[in-house]
Amino acid sequence: MSPSLLVKPALPAAGGQVHRITPESAGWRYVGFEVFDLLAGQGLVRESSDREQCLVLLSGRASVSVDGRDFGAIGGRRSPFDGKPFAVYAPARSRLTVAAEANCELAVGSAPAEGRVPPRLIRPEDVGDEVRGTGTNTRYIRDVLPASAAAERLLVVEVLTPGGHWSSYPPHKHDSEQVGETQLEEIYYHRLSPPAGFAFQRVYTDDRTLDETLSVEDRDVVLVPRGYHPVSAPHGFELYYLNVMAGPVRRWQVTNAPGYEFITRRR
Repeated sequence: MSPSLLVKPALPAAGGQVHRITPESAGWRYVGFEVFDLLAGQGLVRESSDREQCLVLLSGRASVSVDGRDFGAIGGRRSPFDGKPFAVYAPARSRLTVAAEANCELAVGSAPAEGRVPPRLIRPEDVGDEVRGTGTNTRYIRDVLPASAAAERLLVVEVLTPGGHWSSYPPHKHDSEQVGETQLEEIYYHRLSPPAGFAFQRVYTDDRTLDETLSVEDRDVVLVPRGYHPVSAPHGFELYYLNVMAGPVRRWQVTNAPGYEFITRRR
């Protein structure tokens, strides 16, 4: 049986861990993803022999170091809706250490790597931003770890979608290596404001061998192993999601679903 595409948070979280998704649990090859809630004074150590990691501080403040290289106290967002993030890149065969100075929500994406890229701090001013789409297709992009930034496989991006808007739209896919498209597995970690709301995400292929429409609540994860994957946010609820992607080639190239060419022309 294939893993469910919708992964609910584990609350109350054992040791502060809210999500733990591995390539094995997801049924794919590359992307790993974890979320932690740390109380002030709590710590976290992440070691990996063969996986690079990108820590994104979703909220709170923490001191972070990689292999003893101290990046100091970083963070300060009240929530992921509150400005650009701090993040830290940690290469394979490194030790990532976090000490929470205030209550924190941390996301950690990982992917196979050899350790060829040095660790670094990614500051809010290093995070590119972009307004994508028009009208009710408008959403706001924060490129935390884009293809233009140094890493081996990981791509990491934050997206804010206003209530009543569509996102990851027109429907697009990145599940095959062909001209104009790359193969990337993808995680969506959803947050909602106010948190009592919901959103919808559909994941489907041309032949409909995969076709699921998911009702997504605050802190849910959606796995996108293949297929198109548009998202919609209801009126009155702002949607945030963190995307972590990885695949055999570190490049984001997509194919839009047939029949949506008129939307593409308006972008």
